[in-house]
Amino acid sequence: MAHLLLLTNHSENASEVLPALELLLHEITCLPARTESLAQLAEVQGVILDARTDLVAARSLAQVLHSTVKLPLLLVLGEGALSIVNAEWHCTDFILPTAVPAELEARIRLMLAAAAPEAEEPVQISHRLGLVIDELSYTAKIDHRVLDLTYKEFELLKYLAQFPGRAFTREQLLHEVWGYDYYGGTRTVDVHVRRLRAKLGTDHEQLIGTVRNVGYRFHTEQ
Repeated sequence: MAHLLLLTNHSENASEVLPALELLLHEITCLPARTESLAQLAEVQGVILDARTDLVAARSLAQVLHSTVKLPLLLVLGEGALSIVNAEWHCTDFILPTAVPAELEARIRLMLAAAAPEAEEPVQISHRLGLVIDELSYTAKIDHRVLDLTYKEFELLKYLAQFPGRAFTREQLLHEVWGYDYYGGTRTVDVHVRRLRAKLGTDHEQLIGTVRNVGYRFHTEQ
């Protein structure tokens, strides 16, 4: 889940600018599309700019964003404006107001990924419990033993381990690991957790704990 800033002069409700937003789990702050709003960019990971009307002002603000802050920018455009958008807007991507949630989520995900700095060295998630997760090589070890994980098992373990002690519902895990365009049921989360525990072994299966009436969390101690 990302924290995004929506800049618009036409509504205080993000769903009126981009209806698909209300169906996603991202945190959205809505502010006027003015340069004064840029002072509140410190806590956000990306900007969505309402450029459906007043294209001249939207273009100027997009250029100010590019010159003052280095955040990815997603433009919301009407079809009639597609012919005039060019590199001078300095936007990361654009989307139409009628976009479905799956498309919007994909564009946000790619926008944030494109802005992320490339890792110079392998990124590892290490825990004193003996678990080491290498994101670049897609390998996980427990007590120096390499775990034979499928892609989704690895992604699920990595996601939980990134937030030790935090409880996630099955729906949250389904959205974050499988994506918003996955139409399977939450039972698939239970199946993957069961398989992960089996591969971790009896000495470490409790790393993934069950939170009654909620879902699962990664334990920081056994």
